Amino acid sequence: MKEDILSHVRNNGKITFEQKIRLVIMLSLPTIMAQISSIIMQYIDASMVGRLGADCSAAIGLVSTTVWLLGSLASAPSLGFSIQVAQFIGARKFHMARQVFLQSFGIVLLISVIIGGVGTAISWQLPAWLGGDAAIQHDAAMYFLITSISMPAMAFNRLGTRMLQSCGNTRTPGILNSMNCFLDVVFNFVFIFKWHGFGLGLGVMGAALGTTAAEIVTTIIMFYVLMARTPMLARNYGKDSNMGSGLQTGTIRKAFVLSLPVTFENVVMFGAMITITRIVAPLGVVAVAANSFAITAESLCYMPAYGIEEAATALVGQSIGAGRGKLALSFGRISVAFGMGIMAVTGMLMFIFAPFMIGILTPDAAVRELGVTILRIEAFAEPLYGASIVVTGVLRGAGDTLMSSLMNFLSLWAVRVVLSFLLVGRYGLVGVWIAMAAELCFRGTIFLVRMERKKWLRAGV
Repeated sequence: MKEDILSHVRNNGKITFEQKIRLVIMLSLPTIMAQISSIIMQYIDASMVGRLGADCSAAIGLVSTTVWLLGSLASAPSLGFSIQVAQFIGARKFHMARQVFLQSFGIVLLISVIIGGVGTAISWQLPAWLGGDAAIQHDAAMYFLITSISMPAMAFNRLGTRMLQSCGNTRTPGILNSMNCFLDVVFNFVFIFKWHGFGLGLGVMGAALGTTAAEIVTTIIMFYVLMARTPMLARNYGKDSNMGSGLQTGTIRKAFVLSLPVTFENVVMFGAMITITRIVAPLGVVAVAANSFAITAESLCYMPAYGIEEAATALVGQSIGAGRGKLALSFGRISVAFGMGIMAVTGMLMFIFAPFMIGILTPDAAVRELGVTILRIEAFAEPLYGASIVVTGVLRGAGDTLMSSLMNFLSLWAVRVVLSFLLVGRYGLVGVWIAMAAELCFRGTIFLVRMERKKWLRAGV
């Protein structure tokens, strides 16, 4: 049924409002389940490390935002290629979609190796730069070193996920990334603990090794599916006589044009988060651990919106590629409403069950009390946070990546960072999370305004 409706998108067929809703839900649900599985995995990871003590949790929390920054930079080029694939498929230019897919390999490998090399080079200095306590610096450095070396695996996993989603296949990456979470838990148990002679007992370093091993296994399987089981990217699928000789350089140039604003956005976003970490670090180990655990707990609420974002990118991309701007706008509005509704519910649940969510992660009473307080502050911002996430996917599907990057820059640095500096002295970590909630509400509002102004409809590849 999903393929039938998607073929209507490409073939200019009529799609009812009910079918649009059904398609958004069908494409979103597998990715949502994968995102939820990922967060459950992070919960289990954090809980495992939390049993080792607050210092171990703080070590990972200190460098985690920098790990996310490097990972986002390594995988950013894959977005530029996947947007083109979605729009070429929407235009039924399957040979061109395959060429874009193949050309993405070398670029993603090169960028991810460079990013991983930079991370490796700074790994031993980073914890001190971030103001971490001397007691946690060694563990933090080892964790960061191992995750930096694994950047190519992380980048290719993201490339494979985005390519499958661009073809309208969210089910396979959803299943594989859920499997990745299961493998991560298994490998982490083996690497982190030593119990009755079983396991390696590597602690924080084991957490990084377990995640890396799971990522490698999942990525290998995902690329087998892409190369051998995905007809739209297979050789000689469909007919296309319009593939010009200049495709290769044009494809790479367009990928960078689309990806550079997203790269800037990631630097802005995670740079702000690293700055916030630097603000929080002097507050002590309890504050750093509570901040890290609350971020992990909150992600259970907003990850479903990222699943809807991926579906919105694919649907809008194929609609724009087929020359159907009104359909792209309709898919965008339905996706955003769906995302905001889900996050309103998850925000309410987060407020109610905050003690349970933090309690799973740590037995430390001081960390738990502070974590519950800041988590409940954030609950009120979840619906508008969901709007900003899904609208980002809508804009990216249309190829409008620059404006969303600029809006994120304005929101994060002019609102969150400034307010955090102003409030941390008087309210501590609570003030930082008040600043975060205010910024997310502001960001969601300006993204909704951007979508309804409709200028992004003219940004197609």
